[in-house]
Amino acid sequence: MTQPAKMSKAQQREATTQALIHISREMFTTRGFANTALEDIVQQAGVTRGALYHHFGSKEGLFKAVLEAVQADVARRIEQASAEQETLWDQLTAGCAAFLAVSTEPATQRILLVDAPAVLGWEVWREADAQNSGQLLAEIVSELREHGLIKPLPVAALTHLLSGAMNELALWVAQTPDPKAALSDALIALNGVLDGLKT
Repeated sequence: MTQPAKMSKAQQREATTQALIHISREMFTTRGFANTALEDIVQQAGVTRGALYHHFGSKEGLFKAVLEAVQADVARRIEQASAEQETLWDQLTAGCAAFLAVSTEPATQRILLVDAPAVLGWEVWREADAQNSGQLLAEIVSELREHGLIKPLPVAALTHLLSGAMNELALWVAQTPDPKAALSDALIALNGVLDGLKT
């Protein structure tokens, strides 16, 4: 009978890091940042408080790592939805629809849209957003402009305008009594705005 291979120190560190992120993500989603105690996280992860501080420095550092994981998941969903489309325009609209749809999920709502700006501040939150879904949006807007498919508006300004509008729409959808109906209305409104950009 063969013994399972021992994990290296680097593998152990990575496993601990991922376990803490996974457990924290669930707790931050259900309880929110303010109501999540580090003691509960380390107890469930089976590590010491010192280990958590070693990996993340603070509760805010742990939250930032969780936020990055959520944003990476959102970006993957957007990329996947866009990749299934043939035209640049359909890639834009599918990506926007995917963002709004994923924003109705509890983890995205609580961690990305509600707690992140309050916990980390707008500057850090916007920088993280720009590196994930914001970057994807900027790329497709830039391509559409290069191909003459949208009006020749400044790319950076237009990207921020669309990103801000979608974040606000996502928050609105999350706070309505009927998110499914609100999501449908949000997509109709967003597509009307996007259509106005066409040349």
